[in-house]
Amino acid sequence: MIYVPADFEDREELEEFLTDLRGRKVEIATPQRGTKKALLDLVETNAKHSFDARFRVMRPSSKVIAEALQDALNLPETPRRIECFDISHIQGTDKVASMVVWEDGRMKKADYRKFIIRTVIGNDDFASMREVITRRYGRLQEEKKTFPSLVIVDGGLGQLHSAAKALEEIGITYQPLASIAKREEWIYVYGQEDEPIILDKFSPILHLVQTIRDEAHRFAVSFHRTRRNAQRLTSELHNVPGIGSKSVEKLLRTFGSLERVRQAVDADLAKVIGKAATLKLRSYLENSLTGQPLVGISPAAPETESDPLEEAEREHVG
Repeated sequence: MIYVPADFEDREELEEFLTDLRGRKVEIATPQRGTKKALLDLVETNAKHSFDARFRVMRPSSKVIAEALQDALNLPETPRRIECFDISHIQGTDKVASMVVWEDGRMKKADYRKFIIRTVIGNDDFASMREVITRRYGRLQEEKKTFPSLVIVDGGLGQLHSAAKALEEIGITYQPLASIAKREEWIYVYGQEDEPIILDKFSPILHLVQTIRDEAHRFAVSFHRTRRNAQRLTSELHNVPGIGSKSVEKLLRTFGSLERVRQAVDADLAKVIGKAATLKLRSYLENSLTGQPLVGISPAAPETESDPLEEAEREHVG
């Protein structure tokens, strides 16, 4: 048995791979309470202390890094606030975008935003980026709010030019704008595209930009996965005879995915939708989805984030 602090996509595939590799069944679980949960928390705390003790002396202050970033990117001022965007989808379906914020040396989760792409048909990341940039900064312009010191988009020159075009179309021409290419990890600054900024892989400047970019990617993928699970859960459960829309919504809020509904014990399902509906649901799951009875186990936590900012993040869907 392998214990991990949070569930993840493709867990079952990894279990199968490890089982084949070992020659015996391997399971991956996420303890929610008790001794094993406490041990995982202790491991995480110890790892953090070890990392901080080793690298504290080597790490420059956020102010120094920001000043170095200004110099490296030739920015008009030391960046105080950076907003970064990423697009997420699967072959053009369920297209979403994220915006994360770095401000005064740290990520500011309260200002994160989620966007559902509304106007783009098919797999067109450039058009998706134009839509998101237009919506975000068109709103700031309309509300006469302060713009960030720097906007970063995840991608190469194509995404950089898409973002620049969106800004120009709404009359914004002096916004510092950059992109970071995934493969080379080169930084392109709009207006200086012919001279990409190539930093040493150990550069704290590059590390800062990568950290912000990776957080935007994580946030976009998390939102995309949540929407995909919700749609799959909703579409499947609406086919269950005797299960109404309100019951489907309750199951979605409680369990977060179809797989976790299937894994839940009847007692947990009954707390959400009642005993009668649970019997109908269990019969449907066994006969229509799996073809065989399931041995219920306690459900894991939903895939959406569980930190105190979760509700704040949900309120800001674009």
